This record gives sequence, structure tokens and C-alpha cells, in this order.
Amino acid sequence: MAHPYMPNSAPQAKAAMLEALGISDVDVLFEQIPADHLGTTPIDLPAGVRAEASVRREIRRLLKRNDNTADNLSFLGAGYARHYVPALCDEIVNRAEFLTPVWGTPSSDHGRNQAWFEYASQLGELVGMEFVGLPVYSWGAAAGHAVRMAARLTGRGTILVAGSVGPERLAVIRTYCGSGLRLETVPFDPATGLLSLDAVGPDVAAVYLETPNYLGVIEADLAAIAAAARAAGAETVVGVDPITLGVLKPPSQVGADIVVGSTQPLGVHLNAGGGAGGFIATRDEERYAREYPTLQVSIADTIVPGERAFGMTLFHQSSYGSREDGNDWTGNSVYLWAIANAVYMSLMGPSGFAEIGDTILRNATAAAARLASVDGVRVRWPGFFKEFVVDFSDTGKTVAEVNAALLSRGIFGGKDLSSDFPELGQAALYCVTELHTADDIETLADALSEVIA
Repeated sequence: MAHPYMPNSAPQAKAAMLEALGISDVDVLFEQIPADHLGTTPIDLPAGVRAEASVRREIRRLLKRNDNTADNLSFLGAGYARHYVPALCDEIVNRAEFLTPVWGTPSSDHGRNQAWFEYASQLGELVGMEFVGLPVYSWGAAAGHAVRMAARLTGRGTILVAGSVGPERLAVIRTYCGSGLRLETVPFDPATGLLSLDAVGPDVAAVYLETPNYLGVIEADLAAIAAAARAAGAETVVGVDPITLGVLKPPSQVGADIVVGSTQPLGVHLNAGGGAGGFIATRDEERYAREYPTLQVSIADTIVPGERAFGMTLFHQSSYGSREDGNDWTGNSVYLWAIANAVYMSLMGPSGFAEIGDTILRNATAAAARLASVDGVRVRWPGFFKEFVVDFSDTGKTVAEVNAALLSRGIFGGKDLSSDFPELGQAALYCVTELHTADDIETLADALSEVIA
């Protein structure tokens, strides 16, 4: 039976494709797969649904099984957090001139290149760098590309990564290092949550750290670490949450050579899967520009006096332009989110970023103080931005038990750290943003008091 939503599943279409390939059975295309890799148990799938209305009803039924962060009070973060997305961001990205030609030929560009240029310009101003590539799939992908850029720049093979980097991002960076680079983690101090690095070896291509780090702590010694890396001829790659930069110095002012981070806080909704956006930024120096694997948009004068145009530059360095001969393989990307990011940054402006940064700092500080007043609960370290570590070890309960009890009350507790950072005991990472109110914090504290009692 032909599948109603897959046009190539019609028997005539299948027959035509098999004939064009010169084969009689589609299994021939998969004969290189070892027999022990093939499943033999029938997949128990329901009968196909042919009516569009029935498909919609079934999908809505399945989606209702999820507990989401919109219908529950959520303190989850760990790199992806709920921030307010202005309605204009959604309005602009869903306009046909952006939604349909976000990637296509120059003839389909209806302002796309200019919007991308504005994204890069605004983000560069925010992080204090002049050269910004179009976004890649995620923060982890950006970090992975950046350390490979550093390896090509220095000709060295060792990457030092702070032990306070989250496990998911660390796994992505490790994958990007592959078999050609050696990744070493540098432990952080459990007493402070900070990285300490006094010396860097001669084979080190890059030191990668984040501020605030995965555990929420602002790296106070970033300038000293960057100086140690520079003295050894290594690059300093710094990951940053851009929403912090209205109240914190940009990494470029404290020694960063390459800045990476997530674009999700800049007008992108949380979603269950898919790219959230990651950026790479450097100084406007040719040695950095020549190592970018991403797409770039430049502005230039045309043959008409006073007229300017936007276009791709250094295209040949990307996998789009040279496939496997490019600097790196960027794969899927999130170019539509760059439009949302540009809209968000233009709406906020410097004063908006200062205001939201100050609001988040106040909210998170107030939340940490209130939770620390609950019997048995301890907040690990000061000097955080929007995420902080809450230790439940003295309560006699595990984080899993606490979170299960909170969820029964309609609250998502913090990210359980007990497996990824066992040295912290029964600890969880709590996230507080501009969306949390004083009543939300009080609701959480009251619920924790009940759960722990």
C-alpha cells in the first residue's frame, strides 16, 4: 500500500527507481550491513492512519503525555533555559520571505543576507568580537569547531577542557576531537566551583572553559588562565551565555581568543530536540578568518555609487563550498534562528540586556537565599549568574526522590548532578531566569520544605 504522506512509496515510483538503479530488490542497497546488525523481531506498529484529521488527533494524544515547562513551574536549566521570547521574534521568522528561502539560491534571497549580516554584527558587538560566523547546530558543535580551529592554527594536538563543562557538551567536544586530537580535562575545585590552571604544556592547542560555567559559577580567574595559555602559545576558547553580557564583561576583554556559546537565550523557544543554535566569534584577523568552517556574510559597495550589497564570503572554506575538503563539516544548521536572534538583539539593545541581566541576577540570588533557608538544604557556591548548585545531601533524600515529589506538585526541580558530578553528593543544578517571580520562588521553597520534612 502506498503511504499517503510519502509520494515515492507508490508502486510505480518504486519500480521506476529500481529500474534506474539496475536492481530488482531494494535490499541490494543494504547488503553491506552485516547480518547480525539486522533486526529479526517484527516491529509492533499500529495500522497506518490515512485520514489527516485522525493523524492530527493521534499526534495531539501523544503530545499530551508529555509534562512540559510551560504548564509546570520549571527550574530546569543546564544550558537550555526558559527565557521570554518577544512575539515579534515569532512574527518575523514565520514570514514567508524568511521562512521559505532561509537557505537557497541568491535569487530567493528577500533580505535574508542582510538579516544574517545584522545577526553577526549585533552578536559581535555583544561578545566584544568583530568576526562572527553564521550559527551552527548547538553550543557543543560551536565548541567542537572552535577547538579544531585552534588545532589548525597552532599545529598542536592537545585540548584542555575544564572539568566543570557539562557532560553532554563534553561528549560533543570529545567527538569533534575524534582520533586526531587528544582531550584532557582539568579538574575544578569542589570548594569553589572554579577552575585553577597555572601552566599549559607545549603541545596544548587550546584551553576550553566557560563563564559562567555549567555549574553556574563565574570564572574569576579567567584572565590569569588566558594569560597562561597565551604564554604557552595556546588559544583560549571561552564559552559564554550571551544573556549575561549586559552585566558581565565580554570574554574578549579578559583574554579570550575564540568565543563560543548558545544562541537559544536570544529569542529561541525551548523545543524537544533539534538544534538550539551555537555561535563562533573571533577578532577580525585573517589567521582566524581563514580557519572558520561556517558561512560568513559580508557587506560591500556595488558598481552603483552609494549602493551596498550583501553576499557570502570565504564560501570555499565551508563544507557547503568544498564538501570534505572544507575546514570542517558543519552539517545541519539553524539559520532561521539567526533571524530570531537578530530580531531579539535589536529589540533589546544595550539597555535591554543590562536590564534582563540585572533581573536574572536579582532573581537567582533571591532564590538561592530562600532555598538555603530550608532545613537541610545548602547552596554550594556564591558568584553565580542564573544557575546554582543546591546540595540535598544533609536531608537524607536523593535528588531523584526530591524531584519526583516536586513533580507530583507540578514543579520541575533542578537537574540531578549526582551521576555526572558524584563528588558533589546529592546535588542539583537549579536555574532561575527573568520569568520567575517572587511567588514562584516561594512556591518552590514551600514545596521543598514539605518534601524534605
